Amino acid sequence: MSKVAALQNAAGFFDSGEFERDLARRVAIPTESQNPARGDAMREYVDGEMRSSFERLGFTCTVFPNPKEGGGPFLLAERIEDPALPTALSYGHGDVVLGMEGKWSRGRSPWKLERDGDRLYGRGTADNKGQHTINLAALALVLETRKKLGFNIVFMIETGEEIGSPGLRDFCMQQRERLRADVLIGSDGPRVDAERPTIFLGTRGALNFDLSVDLREGSHHSGNWGGALPNAGIELAHALASLTTARGQILVEGWRPRELPARVRELLRGVELAAGNEGPSPDPYWGEPGLTPTENVIGWNAFEILSFVTGNPEKPVNAIPGAARAHCQLRFVVGLDPDGFLPALRAHLDAHGFGGVTVRRSEKGYFPATRLDPDHPWVTWAAESMKCATQKNVVVLPNLGGSLPNDIFANDLSLPTIWIPHSYPACAQHAVDEHLLASVAREALVMMTAIFWDLGEKSPPRA
Repeated sequence: MSKVAALQNAAGFFDSGEFERDLARRVAIPTESQNPARGDAMREYVDGEMRSSFERLGFTCTVFPNPKEGGGPFLLAERIEDPALPTALSYGHGDVVLGMEGKWSRGRSPWKLERDGDRLYGRGTADNKGQHTINLAALALVLETRKKLGFNIVFMIETGEEIGSPGLRDFCMQQRERLRADVLIGSDGPRVDAERPTIFLGTRGALNFDLSVDLREGSHHSGNWGGALPNAGIELAHALASLTTARGQILVEGWRPRELPARVRELLRGVELAAGNEGPSPDPYWGEPGLTPTENVIGWNAFEILSFVTGNPEKPVNAIPGAARAHCQLRFVVGLDPDGFLPALRAHLDAHGFGGVTVRRSEKGYFPATRLDPDHPWVTWAAESMKCATQKNVVVLPNLGGSLPNDIFANDLSLPTIWIPHSYPACAQHAVDEHLLASVAREALVMMTAIFWDLGEKSPPRA
């Protein structure tokens, strides 16, 4: 049987409704990792739905408890056809954010897959059940057509990505030998837009931290003391304003990359941020001057104030606040030492007269930055396979603007990481009305069938 037949079967599988039936079963399992009461749903997803789906394809499945207390279980599904063949590691997460029942439009339930035109609504359709359902179906289609994969694969499903992947690093270190592979091929996040097949090779890092000013206990009447007592909110506002220009350009020494690499600039030329009619429009004058919005998101660092609280925002009173707090984030690319970010911030604040501002690193909210060499043989191979399958030019992003636990695969497991996203920027992930575009899912199913077919025929030389 030929590759052409496999790709035709992939399109037929989607058109028959089989893909939607598989996805509907998975969406119906309310795997909210942010809800401690959903432990049984996590177990049902990996030990029931996904185990049975993999075992039907001849995979050997093992469900592991999380090394960290309170973390969700892991599934490893392995199909080893010949140890001499190339081995791929794939990844998906079965957990989702809170369903937000009662808030979806037209009375939709987050736990029921519903098609409306080109949209497949349901919690997890875009992040991430729909994406790993596409990849699993593509593996099944190759097996159905060729009767073998022609390579080995280990497929990992975790159930805690939406709460920071607790235990993932420890689990990967414990199972390092079973996870030994030649490449990671995973799917998460969005394409640059719905029409353009995309590869991203890593992620921006993220460092969350708090800035606070504590001047005194309680607040004091602004009529009696206004003009005589320092205002904590004003002090913190000025400290925050010193970190960037009014247009968002970073001013902290040690937070700015030295340059935008020429290869990164080349890859991003002509790539535009596209969120569709419902998404925001990028501001060409925000961020680092001289860079496009795409270059600022993919190739540069960005400082964000995520929240700022002083006084009583819900019910303001005529009182001078004695304390103020801001929760902040620095998104960063490879090339700078993250351990130096907070010392650089401390030095900047002191130099600008804000010695009274306290800096505290958040307990959660840290991801290292990763980026595979865009000229790596696996990148060239994957892009060519995708282009042949879709007859479209493939966008290769040096890294995603967001963050994933990719450092565990890239650094701890020493794998080249190829991420092929099947969502798009306006998918409403983490919000009400999350959806997957049927047109993108169909194209992605054909494309991933081609990827896995080609992996069994000719892949880059093994390292």
